[in-house]
Amino acid sequence: MHSSRAILTLAGALMSATAGPACAQPGDVNVYSYREAKLIQPLFDAFSKDTGIKVNVISASSGLEQRIKSEGANSPADVLLTVDIGRLEAAVQAGITQPIKSEMLEKVIPAQYRDPEGHWVGLSMRARVVYASKQRVTQDAITYEELADPKWKGKICIRSGQHMYNNALFAAMIAKHGEAQAEAWLRGLKANLAQKPSGGDRETARDIAAGKCDLGIGNTYYWALMHDRDPEKKPWADATRVILPTFKTGGTHVNLSGAVLAQHAPNKANALRLIEWLVGEPAQKVYADINYEYPIRAGVAINPTIASYGTLKPDTTPMSTIAAQRKAAANLVDKVGFDN
Repeated sequence: MHSSRAILTLAGALMSATAGPACAQPGDVNVYSYREAKLIQPLFDAFSKDTGIKVNVISASSGLEQRIKSEGANSPADVLLTVDIGRLEAAVQAGITQPIKSEMLEKVIPAQYRDPEGHWVGLSMRARVVYASKQRVTQDAITYEELADPKWKGKICIRSGQHMYNNALFAAMIAKHGEAQAEAWLRGLKANLAQKPSGGDRETARDIAAGKCDLGIGNTYYWALMHDRDPEKKPWADATRVILPTFKTGGTHVNLSGAVLAQHAPNKANALRLIEWLVGEPAQKVYADINYEYPIRAGVAINPTIASYGTLKPDTTPMSTIAAQRKAAANLVDKVGFDN
């Protein structure tokens, strides 16, 4: 969903890419965001309409943690929005966060989707799932562990093992089984690849449709976006179906989009108000219907296309536990030569 280049973009005409908020007023909430502007702007517009609080946004594909750190105590950033548990933890490690203290958030967001010290909260979920060929794959259930079974030799496509979405899945495998078993699994998965890891999750579906592989690993929302909103890529979705895998000893691996409260947030009260608003029912419905994500808040309807995959039963391993294995997962990818 993002390029690898660290290009800062303007959201509206409110922010300067070099100096922070150009027109910000006291009380405005200044958001640094890894989320695509078109996906997140409807939420900010609705928040401003509800509260009268203006939201200024800087969007980027990388480097926001470093930017906030370099800005120091003078940083205008109030909130950082991210699309992966790795970036949430990177913000904490960079020392640019402060604990989010909110009874409302603690009540609404399950503990496994919050930092134990309060430095980040999840706002929505996406699952790392299997795209399967409708023509060549008959089974409708699979475990992550089974992806290393030799019966799939030469039949699996995947993007780079170092991509943050795969890193989180591999880290979850370490959290479940330990490094030794995770390494053996990763070697088995590599042996089953049809081609060198490349492209993104959409290209994985493309290659299945083209007959290059039978299974692929991708995020839930990519398939839905292709199916519902991209006529050019809809044939790739039509050639595949989504299977919600599970660990043998748990549920389906999920990742988070989330938020941190910046260490020197100049508008802390309103920033907290925004974060709380984002887990309210109206915002959670937007996450579900516009972004094709799973709401973090219980009781909010899932988008029908996402619901068609089946009932998601998320693995209960705390995201903080998975995040702690990210470096080990990256090292294993290099050790087994996964991307070679």
